[in-house]
Amino acid sequence: MAPIRVLIADDEPLIAAGIRAVLESADDIEVVAVAGDGTGAIAAAHRVDVDVVLLDVRMPGRSGLDAMDGLRAARPAAALVVLTSFGDEANVLRALRQGAAGFVLKSCAPEELLRAVRAAHAGDAYLSPPVTRHLLGLVGPDGLARGERRRAAAGRLAALSPREADVLRLVAEGLSNAGIGARLRMSEPSVKTYVSRLLTKLGCANRVQAALFFRDAV
Repeated sequence: MAPIRVLIADDEPLIAAGIRAVLESADDIEVVAVAGDGTGAIAAAHRVDVDVVLLDVRMPGRSGLDAMDGLRAARPAAALVVLTSFGDEANVLRALRQGAAGFVLKSCAPEELLRAVRAAHAGDAYLSPPVTRHLLGLVGPDGLARGERRRAAAGRLAALSPREADVLRLVAEGLSNAGIGARLRMSEPSVKTYVSRLLTKLGCANRVQAALFFRDAV
């Protein structure tokens, strides 16, 4: 099986080197490029094929957030995982609106970074637990207050079939496709189909948005 190809974008060389060392300690991950800002990350994404981009939020010049649209245009299939710090909640919400597949604290353990890259590559979402706790207490990605979001979400939630609603509930619990399949006695390909269908119905870009949507609706 081909390794997961990763692009690292971080303006601090020591941090980028540390991230690279962690990733390259795994047999199933290969770092194919490193960039020091958003412009360099986009250029690298045009040069080499990548599966996952680890993107620092704050970089001089073109920030990680400003580079997200360009990265998605260069590599539509690549998963974007945001590297963040405490105090970046507003930036995390903006990244969520732009379709980030994961959020990882720079202070996370090496094992967590590897889990995040693998989850993003598999089509799952990954949020560091502290990031999840911060996100759930904030205004949602659509800018509405919680009561307004609940009312807006209820109508879209009603459009889901019972099975789609079951899958969404487990997505919101953070289960992978394999975990959902085991819980609902479904094959993994069937779960992927249901996830894709419910994302379309809800107008969500990824599983992270779907999970927050579910929490707004209940």
